[in-house]
Amino acid sequence: MSLYEYTYIARQDIQPQQVDAITEQFAKIVTDNGGKVAKTESWGLRNLAYRIKKYKKGHYVHLNLDAPHAAIAELERNARLHEDVIRYMTIRVDEFEEGDSVVLRSKDRDNRTRDDRSSNNNDDEGDD
Repeated sequence: MSLYEYTYIARQDIQPQQVDAITEQFAKIVTDNGGKVAKTESWGLRNLAYRIKKYKKGHYVHLNLDAPHAAIAELERNARLHEDVIRYMTIRVDEFEEGDSVVLRSKDRDNRTRDDRSSNNNDDEGDD
């Protein structure tokens, strides 16, 4: 079997629980066709680089898959037919990245930087 990274973007106006249901549905398709889901990451609601079908934002989900080509073909067919999925991308890789993806690491770094700035500003207020 081959290793794949699969990322899809769901519409911005659906609930996170619906995004989780779509992810479970896609994982079931992969497992029913002889593959397995190695890792699932929800990147949350993010801005799109450009408008897609009049949407400015989307729920991003990333899956690491160890599956045969037939399972990936069936997954992509279902993604094309699913009304809540606005884009998807599948990439074949030689090996999976260890730990969190780059997107999650940069998200954590941004949150720490914001927290550091806000705590520094609060410390300076009492010195006047």
